[in-house]
Amino acid sequence: MKRMLLALALAGSTLLAANASAETLKIGTEGAYPPFNYQDSAGKLGGFDVEIGLALCEKMKVECEVVAQDWDGIIPGLIAKKYDMIIASMFITEERKKQVAFTDPYYLAAMTHAAAKNSGITDFTNEGMKGKAIGAQSGTTQADYVAAVYPDADIKLYPTQDEVNLDMANGRLDLQVGDMIPLLDWVTKNDDGKACCELIGQPITDPKFVGEGVGIAVRQDDNDLREKLNAALKAIREDGTYQKINDKYFSIDIYTMK
Repeated sequence: MKRMLLALALAGSTLLAANASAETLKIGTEGAYPPFNYQDSAGKLGGFDVEIGLALCEKMKVECEVVAQDWDGIIPGLIAKKYDMIIASMFITEERKKQVAFTDPYYLAAMTHAAAKNSGITDFTNEGMKGKAIGAQSGTTQADYVAAVYPDADIKLYPTQDEVNLDMANGRLDLQVGDMIPLLDWVTKNDDGKACCELIGQPITDPKFVGEGVGIAVRQDDNDLREKLNAALKAIREDGTYQKINDKYFSIDIYTMK
């Protein structure tokens, strides 16, 4: 009898541990895209994406762990079940929908150009950009845009946005195309960005490239998680949690871009 009770107790504790484990989700993010996601000097992940993700987990009443993943491997990592969701400022596009499913947008998106101050660049046609060195982060919709719109430019792609910014600041690029909010942050708050560069031209809002906004990616068969995330997103919009996080990083509501 004692052995039976002990076996039942062990089985119960194993079941409880399994249930607890099932309630722990992993969030994949890049960690190299400030102010949306970054790693501090101690290696801790932070930023708007991270804080929104943790707020959603709290609303869903689940434990969450945030892990860093290079951008080029971020969708393969989700498919391989290294994490359960991607919260990394990923534009919702038709091409990506072939691989993953998306939640409702958690903010709107636009892209823009940045160039050296007083660059004199005003012609944003392929002919106007012919031979110019244009940078973008590889594997992004910005890189897709540059390749499609400026095929005769000298296109340079980089693993991270920070590396694009570095070459821009050092005069190795004539122009770059990037997500509007991080580039605005760079040219107004970063010492190198403020010294060298400015945003030019009109915002790039073509749905072919910026999609339907920025969403959380999950595996295509994980509809239950997608619906829970949508419900949690609605809840943090309604209770003010989203706005509190937003205001920590931005002067406008990026959910509406107003």
